[in-house]
This record gives sequence, structure tokens and C-alpha cells, in this order.
Amino acid sequence: MKKNLLLSFLILFFFSCSDSGVNNNNPFIPNYTFTMDLNMNLPTYSSLKFVSNAVYVPNIGAQGVIVFNTGSGYNAFDAACPNQTINACSTMTINGINAVCGCDNVTYSLFTGQSSLQYPMKQYRVQVNGDVLRVFN
Repeated sequence: MKKNLLLSFLILFFFSCSDSGVNNNNPFIPNYTFTMDLNMNLPTYSSLKFVSNAVYVPNIGAQGVIVFNTGSGYNAFDAACPNQTINACSTMTINGINAVCGCDNVTYSLFTGQSSLQYPMKQYRVQVNGDVLRVFN
């Protein structure tokens, strides 16, 4: 009886575990595998030390990566418009705490990656190690 109870508990425990919750399934943006380190002591990335600042990093992912300081951590999103096929106008620009798609002028929150459209911004993982941010997929 005790063995069955223990086995049931272990099965429930393993099935209740989840990953980081990041869902990167988007038919418009392909999956790229990359790792990049951003040293916030360098002038290019030093603004990330302050809350609500964002930095665009080109030539990574589909259309570059936008890294944002939320105050409680960092978010990293692909700069490709999530509801458009990749083309000349599909790189998003930073506008304060939002990213704006150049194709349709839809605004996405850099806190959540959400907008009013179907797909949110494609999110990447971020690890903080002192003044170095590691962004990876």
C-alpha cells in the first residue's frame, strides 16, 4: 500500500513539472539556435542597467534581438514582427517600453511581448551573471 502511494505521488510530481513556459511556436519566425553575451559595462549595452531601457542587437535570430530591463529581470525578444512574414519592413523598432512593427504599426509591450494580434513577440531566454547577460535559444 505504501509503495503504491509513493509511486502515485512520484508520478503526479513528474507530470506537474514544466519548462520555463516560453512558447516559441510561430509560423512566421523560424527557430534559430544561438547564444550571445552582452557585457553591460560596455557603452553599447550600459543602458540595460536601468529599468525600462531596451537595446537592439542586430544580426542575431531572425531580425535581431531586443533586450529589455523590466526592473525585476530581463526580457529578450526577436525583433521580427511576429504576425508578418519576414521581409524588408518586418524589423521592429523600439519606442520607449514598446516595440513597433514597421509593416503594420502594431505596438507590442516589451514587458509581456503581447499585442492585440494572434502571435506575441518570439521570446528568448536570459541568464544574468553579474554585469553580463546571456541571451540564448
